[in-house]
Amino acid sequence: MDTISAKIDTRLYRTEVKSASDNVLISDEPQELGGKNLGLNPTELLAASLASCTVITLRMYINRKQWNVSEINVKIDFERDSERSVSVFTRKIEVIGEVDETQRQRLETIANSCPIHKTLTHSIEIKTTLI
Repeated sequence: MDTISAKIDTRLYRTEVKSASDNVLISDEPQELGGKNLGLNPTELLAASLASCTVITLRMYINRKQWNVSEINVKIDFERDSERSVSVFTRKIEVIGEVDETQRQRLETIANSCPIHKTLTHSIEIKTTLI
């Protein structure tokens, strides 16, 4: 189980996010929403999870296959369509290196298999307890 904690004090809306392995990042809201824009906002963090998981998964696969790829770039656009009650992630992947069309198709399949992609495309339960 991965455990993440978040803590906020009276500073609007600076949030300290901490992992079980003591990694820390600051999340915030933009100034126009009352924050100080000190870090990624929660929506950006969600998109960042998909982006980072995608490039890490692709890098692991490419390294295992020993393909000549120097860089992988991912851009995620995220929007909520309230009329259809759906959230849409648009992921664009750029692979810099020597990959043919067959390899490119395989990389798309691998990208769709990253753990965060699977989490976001399967049913999700959120269990809340106020302590």
